[in-house]
Amino acid sequence: MNPRIEPIKGYYLRTTIAGVDQRVYVEEAGEGIPLLCLHTAGSDGRQFRHMMNDPRITDHFRVVVFDLPWHGKSSPPAGWEGTTYQLDADTYAETILTVKRDLELDRPVLLGCSIGGRIVLQLARTHPEEFAAVIGLQSGVAVPPYYDRSYLGRPDVNESELCVALMSGLIGPAAPSADRWETLWHYAQGGPGVFNGDLHFYSDQRDLLEDVAKIDTSLCPLYLLSGEYDYSCLPSDSAAVAEHVDGAEFAVMKGIGHFPMSEDHDMFYSYLGPVLNSARSRRGKGC
Repeated sequence: MNPRIEPIKGYYLRTTIAGVDQRVYVEEAGEGIPLLCLHTAGSDGRQFRHMMNDPRITDHFRVVVFDLPWHGKSSPPAGWEGTTYQLDADTYAETILTVKRDLELDRPVLLGCSIGGRIVLQLARTHPEEFAAVIGLQSGVAVPPYYDRSYLGRPDVNESELCVALMSGLIGPAAPSADRWETLWHYAQGGPGVFNGDLHFYSDQRDLLEDVAKIDTSLCPLYLLSGEYDYSCLPSDSAAVAEHVDGAEFAVMKGIGHFPMSEDHDMFYSYLGPVLNSARSRRGKGC
């Protein structure tokens, strides 16, 4: 392999979120319309490295990715040793709006997967003027627990390996092997209790379809893409959202599981590309 430097730059944002000082790690690549991306529970922004290396995207979009506090290179705040991490909807939404404000992102397209796919629904409803469009990957209003999460905190269980085992079945069967295992490696590196803390928002806090139905797609277009092989947030869960939101666009991504951006980028782009083109066109028209 010839050596090369990828066109991704990283930096730390010092800011305050919900009254707590945080040091948030950010990566970005490209120029154009801001595209703010949200990673899945228990992982970090590395999931979007294929998107940040794809000129089909970066020629038109400034792709911005950040690690939630407690994730990846965003360390927990001072005093973390005396607290239990637990993500909630209000703090999650405030984190996204704070990063958007501090980085001066003008009406970005907001893309989120899994927990990110859920919070974009809330922001599309409560802050439609802040975003040019939202793209929900694996996006549903409620994901009831489908396994015993108490194992994640047991001292006789290797939490790192358990997270990998839990996530391995959520990847599409035809995903390239290297990308499959890189996706799982990210899960193997999560901090203790972080994945379970994210699942508090994902599984314990639920929206209602009646609330989602208040999304006005004339103010903030909504696109929903769902992986065929995702049994955590089923394609039918995203379809239910689309049925309740006038103007929402929905598609099932064949062959893909729960992590489209990291498990099979080329297949994912065949679905994402037309969505990004549509969002770019509608933003240019002032939608």
